[in-house]
Amino acid sequence: MTPGKGFSKLRTVRRLSPNVPFASIIPPASSNNCKQTRTGSIRRVCGGALEDTVSLTPIGEPRHKITTATLREKKFHHEPITCLTAYDYATARLVDEAGIDIALVGDSLAMTMLGYENTLSVTVDEMLHHVKAVRRGVKDALLIADMPYGSYQVDPGVAILNATRFVKEGGAEAVKMEGGEKRAEVIRRVIEAEIPVAGHIGLTPQSVNVMGGYKVQGKTLNAIEQLMRDAVALDRAGVCCIYLEGIPREVAAMIMAEVETPTIGIGAGPDCDGQVLVFHDLVNLTFGHAAKFVRRYGDAAGLITQSLLAFKADVISHQFPNDAESYHLPKETQAALETVLHRKQAMQR
Repeated sequence: MTPGKGFSKLRTVRRLSPNVPFASIIPPASSNNCKQTRTGSIRRVCGGALEDTVSLTPIGEPRHKITTATLREKKFHHEPITCLTAYDYATARLVDEAGIDIALVGDSLAMTMLGYENTLSVTVDEMLHHVKAVRRGVKDALLIADMPYGSYQVDPGVAILNATRFVKEGGAEAVKMEGGEKRAEVIRRVIEAEIPVAGHIGLTPQSVNVMGGYKVQGKTLNAIEQLMRDAVALDRAGVCCIYLEGIPREVAAMIMAEVETPTIGIGAGPDCDGQVLVFHDLVNLTFGHAAKFVRRYGDAAGLITQSLLAFKADVISHQFPNDAESYHLPKETQAALETVLHRKQAMQR
């Protein structure tokens, strides 16, 4: 198909005002208030397991479940789509309760969570471990899981089996595959198996060795034409959204105007139907140079480091734990214990 329409018009996207950042408030340790948590248990706010105290107050207004249909509705109404990666229960809770539309369990967890050099090493089983954790933390966001390298490139039948595992075992509501025209047939087969698929073109990290590194794509006329063909192929295959990574803003805008499928950009400029960032990039929990497109909204690394150093100092100086942070025997038990000890001491004299 000749991508003429995309070269001739650009769609104007209505911008939303920037959101004011806010966070849930956890009362101090001295509080005696109790709250029933989402897990159903009742814990005092002054202590308890992580799953009960990650976020005790809802963030934002109540909302409906986000589905693949919701994404198309948002594109139709020019409402920007928000997406963040989530790799565990705690971050999934935070992402979901902040009202983010999509929680993406990206294969970037290979680096952010597992310490691999790139995404190529992570396995289906490793991905499923994290998808399951995120599933437990997500209530309203659409949960999309990356299919790792080697899990869908070999054979459509293998791709369907692996995609089915992400849905049945992991609880994913869609899977993401990298590649355009060359991946359209396997994507179509997976969709025919009743599994929604998100496409991913441009800078595709699983192709890092072929690309010769993480380089911006679509910088020549031939490369632009191929990206347009890739986008149209995915659109025709029926993907629920297309991730556009590391491409010029102008090319992303043409793709967005050309296809009916919602586009979600990362390093693709502001004209996409939505935007995604890696959670760890957003809060500065990555070790290394940040990409040009990353905007850091907080410094979790600094906060955590300060907390760790403070804990270490308090332990070394015997300031933690203090008496208020310690458990005590009931008065009756303490009195009985003292009587026993006195008797033992008397017998030893």
